[in-house]
Amino acid sequence: MNFLSLRNPVTLAVLATIALLLINMTVAIVPETSQAVVLRFREVVAVYNPYKPGETFGRTGAGLKLRIPGLDSIVWIDKRIQSVAMERQQVLSTDQRRLQVDAFARYRIVNPERMYVSAGNVEGVTNALRPILGSSLRNELGKRAFDSLLSPERTAVMASIRSSLNRTARQYGAEIIDVRIMRTDLPDGAPLNAAFESMRTARSQEALAIRAEGARRARLITAQADADAAKIYAASFGKDPQFYDFYRAMQSYRITFMPKSGNETNMVISPDNDYLRQFRGR
Repeated sequence: MNFLSLRNPVTLAVLATIALLLINMTVAIVPETSQAVVLRFREVVAVYNPYKPGETFGRTGAGLKLRIPGLDSIVWIDKRIQSVAMERQQVLSTDQRRLQVDAFARYRIVNPERMYVSAGNVEGVTNALRPILGSSLRNELGKRAFDSLLSPERTAVMASIRSSLNRTARQYGAEIIDVRIMRTDLPDGAPLNAAFESMRTARSQEALAIRAEGARRARLITAQADADAAKIYAASFGKDPQFYDFYRAMQSYRITFMPKSGNETNMVISPDNDYLRQFRGR
């Protein structure tokens, strides 16, 4: 009779269902993208597939894991990079400009046990980091002028915010990977127009200063070049004063007897005039 009951389709279906439930309660499949925190009486007894820097895909500890049915439960924690976005906030810079700033941070859970104890889940970590991101952003931008956010100094600002946010993230078993400021805008209207006019004036003054400095350096270079040329000429002609006298006389004759206008010039000069001494030879 028992043998016949085992061949009954209904009985087989019930036994198969019970077997599947037992297997499901005993065996857990941990995917590569998740970390598993095993709880027994609400206490952490094991962590499967935890994040490790530089780990190789396929050798991370994921796969089939055993647990005690009815006693062990699993909290799944995403192993991938998470993002926390900050709502647009108003920040006052050192030059008294009110800025509208958007920013976000990316993080990863590196200590799932600590994360579970302190926050419970990834959403709890995100909610805890969001106000800290806003506070760090306001503190850092409040130390800087608006123009610095349009220069390479912007990278240093984000690095400083990341360092400040990371100190808080460690308390939740997380690590900040990156912080980015998406937009930094001035409020529309008079503040924006005043900022543009101030920037235009500053750039004009900077251009004038650069041109003045360039003209000053040009005069110094020209004066030094003329002095060096005079020194070289003096040293060269000093070796043969008679040749220098002859050379200067030829330059004078060229200017006097060959005018650039092309008009002929008639001059009456005595052959004994000292001006023509180079024509008489030595």
